[in-house]
Order: sequence, then C-alpha cells, then structure tokens
Amino acid sequence: MRVAVFSTKPYDRIFLSEANASHGHELVFLDARLTAETVSLAAGFEAVCAFVNDCLNAQVLEQLAASGTRLIALRSAGFNHVDLDAAARLNLTVARVPAYSPHAVAEHAVALILSLNRHTFRAYNRVREGNFSLDGLLGFDLCGKTVGVIGTGKIGLIFAAIMHGFGCKVVAHDPYPSAEAPDYLQYLPLSELFAEADIISLHCPLTPETDHLIDAVAIERMKHGVMLINTGRGRVVDTKAVIDGLKCGRIGALGLDVYEEEEHLFFQDLSAGVISDDQFMRLTTFPNVLITGHQGFFTREALTNIANTTLDNLSAFETGAGTLHRVTR
Repeated sequence: MRVAVFSTKPYDRIFLSEANASHGHELVFLDARLTAETVSLAAGFEAVCAFVNDCLNAQVLEQLAASGTRLIALRSAGFNHVDLDAAARLNLTVARVPAYSPHAVAEHAVALILSLNRHTFRAYNRVREGNFSLDGLLGFDLCGKTVGVIGTGKIGLIFAAIMHGFGCKVVAHDPYPSAEAPDYLQYLPLSELFAEADIISLHCPLTPETDHLIDAVAIERMKHGVMLINTGRGRVVDTKAVIDGLKCGRIGALGLDVYEEEEHLFFQDLSAGVISDDQFMRLTTFPNVLITGHQGFFTREALTNIANTTLDNLSAFETGAGTLHRVTR
C-alpha cells in the first residue's frame, strides 16, 4: 500500500522504516504538515499517515477522499483533530494507536513536577554561570502532599501509582471511574479535588466536556499556590485564565507539555524567527512556568510501539487480517 506520511521528522523515518521491514508498504515521507494547502501532496495515495498536529477537518478529508485515499492511519492515541462525522460520510477509515507507552507520559508529568518543585532548570543555568546561591530555589517535600489526578485511564493510573510511591495522598476525578483503580485512590467531585489538591495533573482526553475544563472558575476554586501540570491535551486548559492565575499567585507553578495553539509552534525549530503567539510568549516570562514541546511520548519504547501499531493497522486494513484499531463515533 502506498502511504503518504505527513509531518515526518528524522526519528519517524527511522522507527517507521524499521517497523515496515516486515510489512513491505511503500512509505513516502513528507516533511509538510497536512493542511488544506498541502493535501494535494497525498493525491493517489491509498493511505495517509498523520500526526497530532495535522489538520483533518472536513475540507481536508473531502480532498483526500476525492484523490483516492481510503485510510487515515494516525500515529497517535488522540483523534480530536479528525472530523469523524466527515470521515464516516466519505467512507474513510480512521485508525489510531490506542496505547504506545503510558509510562512515558506519566513519567514526564512527574519530571515536570520535580523540576518545578526543586527548580532544577534554574539551578542548572546558575551553576553553569558559577552562581551557587540557593536563594529562590526553595522547594517542598512531596511526601504528605495531596495530588489530584483528572482522568484515570492508563496514563492517569500509572501517574497516580508513582505519586503514591512518593508518599502523596492521591485523589482523582473521572466521570467513568476505573475498575482498576487501587484502594489508595480516592475519587472526588471536581470541586472537592480543586479545593484539596496541592498538585493537579491533567490526564483526560479532549472532548466537548473537557474543552477549557481548567478555566477562571476552576482556578478560583483551587488552593492558593497550586501546581498545575498538563501532559494531556492543550485545549483542556484556558491559557488566558492560567496567565491570570499565575499573575495573582493562585497558580504557584505551571508545567505544560501541550498548549492549545501548539499546532503552529511545536515539532519545528522557530529559534531564528519571531513567535507571534502573544499568550505563549507571556507564559515564557514567568519564572515558575516550565514548558516542553509535546515530548511526553518521546521515548524509544513509545516510538517503537507507535511505529509497529501503525504498520499493523495499514496491513490489517489492506489484507482484512489482524487487528485494525479503528476509530468510530
């Protein structure tokens, strides 16, 4: 099967090519992000392989279907960037990678917490300049703190287990509590979680119900000085409200691996240009904010699993045999 692979980075070529050795598909790697302006590059390809910041709205899907595409193979778990109604109408199959490495994302959330709490990123820069002062680097013991987990899928439960190992009290909120939740995990209404948690970590998918779940009203209910972590989806957090929360001190520390307008920023080198996103640039001025560029998934194990599942999806669609991780409404 001929496959147009959009938003290709050097590591995508390596891991997808290795996984394809046992499948034999024709992978054509394209650096371009899939948009209405670049969709013509997919003309004549039976399948398109897309990433989280590729645009798969109705306009793009209509052009893909008209030019012969039958399968959208997502190399991600999330699919909120796909118009599934349009895909169904156009008889386009959408497949995803339902689980690649929940440990990778959970561990990255913990890394953000540790770095923000002990100011290791600031200390690193100081020591390189010969400044060994400890002023401004004061942290707190995680042991005994209350950690709120919003979303208790696989990633959320692994994150909860790690924080429990630090000696934290772990509370959670999920409209569909997990049957696999351990005894130490206490489910609470969202308002109670906001009021009790010293640290809040977001692990929920982006749905109409979670779009801007963390808004001005939610932040007002949180403890003064709360640490907020988001390694889920950018639009779960209202950036303007978070900036206001940082300015008044309600949010004492913020760790982001995702951002609601990240498709215009992440996964590319913009260091030689001017970033025009004023809200993002405002975030970078706070000393208690740590942002990483959607790298929570970025481990060898995760990339291997993403590549293998993506190629398995392609083969299952082509042959009708094996498991196709199809996305439906």
